Amino acid sequence: MSLFDPRTWTLRRRIVALCVAVGVILSALGVFAAITAAGNNRQLDDVLNRASPMRAAGETLNTAYVDQETGIRGFAITGNEANLTPYTKGVEDEKRLIARIDDLLNPDDTEIREALQVVQQRADDWHREVAEPVIAVIRSEGTQAGQDRLKGTSTERFDALRGAIATMQDDIQVLRTQSADAAKQSSRTMVAIQIAAAAIIILAGSALLLLLDRMVSRPVTELAGQVREVADGDYDKHISSTGSPELASLADDVEGMRQKIAAELTEVREARAQIEWVNDQLKVQAEELTRSNRDLEQFAYVASHDLQEPLRKVASFCQLLQRRYSGQLDGRADQYIAFAVDGAQRMQRLINDLLAFSRIGRLTAGFTEVPLDRVLTEVKSQLEVRAGEDAEISWSELPVVEGEEPLLTTLFVNLIGNSLKFRRPEVPPVIRVSATRGDDEWRINVRDNGIGIEAEFADKVFVIFQRLHARDAYEGTGIGLAIVKKIVEYHGGRIWLDLDVEDGTSIWFTLPVLPGAPDAEPQLPAQETRKEVTA
Repeated sequence: MSLFDPRTWTLRRRIVALCVAVGVILSALGVFAAITAAGNNRQLDDVLNRASPMRAAGETLNTAYVDQETGIRGFAITGNEANLTPYTKGVEDEKRLIARIDDLLNPDDTEIREALQVVQQRADDWHREVAEPVIAVIRSEGTQAGQDRLKGTSTERFDALRGAIATMQDDIQVLRTQSADAAKQSSRTMVAIQIAAAAIIILAGSALLLLLDRMVSRPVTELAGQVREVADGDYDKHISSTGSPELASLADDVEGMRQKIAAELTEVREARAQIEWVNDQLKVQAEELTRSNRDLEQFAYVASHDLQEPLRKVASFCQLLQRRYSGQLDGRADQYIAFAVDGAQRMQRLINDLLAFSRIGRLTAGFTEVPLDRVLTEVKSQLEVRAGEDAEISWSELPVVEGEEPLLTTLFVNLIGNSLKFRRPEVPPVIRVSATRGDDEWRINVRDNGIGIEAEFADKVFVIFQRLHARDAYEGTGIGLAIVKKIVEYHGGRIWLDLDVEDGTSIWFTLPVLPGAPDAEPQLPAQETRKEVTA
């Protein structure tokens, strides 16, 4: 029952019903307008393309017959064949004009067609009984005989011909008048159709505006007012709507949301109080953690400095013992003294490296724009003695980055220094540094042709004091790559070992692009698709 009750219809259904009704009416008017327009076009065609040309042809046909009659009279007076030209030309025009009128006739133009046949019949009678006998007499007996024959011939035939033409013209005029009147009536009908369509559209628009105002605009305004009251803190305000079923359903949903908000408001307040308490505890723990880290850094720094003095004494006196008593004691004593000197010196190097590691990010001079080309030039100069004459260190198109130049120099000194240290025997070291642009970072690669790193040790090379070889095989404390990792991370980058290179070692790390640098198309290297072990 409610299906047919408009009061239960949704806004969508009402608008669809209104649009369908208007569409059906406008479609009917459109069909009627199309039929009327087709008739109007046909009637205009009768006026412009049939009746007017036929009437003009009829007038010209009448002139052609007059020319024929004039030509015969001139020929009768002079006997000169040249004076017969209007007659011959009039005969040709007669045939052409009759054919033209006949082509313009429709099958239903019976009266005009019958009038045209009468004109043709009377024209034939005039040619046969008057024109042709006169021409033949003049040519055989002379102009005087022709004139006598012409005088003795009555003008009744020619007058009948012209009367038939006049009758045909009247019939054509009737056709033209009827078509013109019908075209005017069709035009008036088209105007009426347009006015009716405009009126229907205006009425439909007014009905649609009224419908939207009663079922959408005013109910939405009322609903918004109720929602604002709830938003202002009146969570007990009941929300309802008297608009369309859609708005009523929306009001019910909002009311359910209001009830849920009101029900959970107390829980939210309790949870907020608990969160504030937890935040306070976190702040206390963060402050304690910061103080602890600061104390640990201070402890490492002070402990390292306090260890320096006794180590220097141990190393100095062990070296004195080695210089003074070398060869005076037995071989085992010399060996023990050498062990003591070596241990003290290694302990000093470990302490110095630990100090350098702890200073990264703690003692800072601030970031500046650093051209990596200049950094590599300085690094190559520092490593010139270690590199020797056979080493090849090259780079190309390195970017300008933001960072601390001394730390970036230390980074490349450690990476390139490792490449020089872990070279292949009897193979000149070749070290290449390159950079490619990603979306918002530079990806820098240091590649060498050294002994390389086994995949099983890839996750250990960046750990502090980790060594992959015996101490007597290669010098160092094993902190170099840990320092490199800390410098990269301090500059906001990441570092990893490329495991898929065929020979040597390939290490990748990233540095952020300068703020404000122009965007560039990412040019990721082929190595980017290889397996990465990120430190």
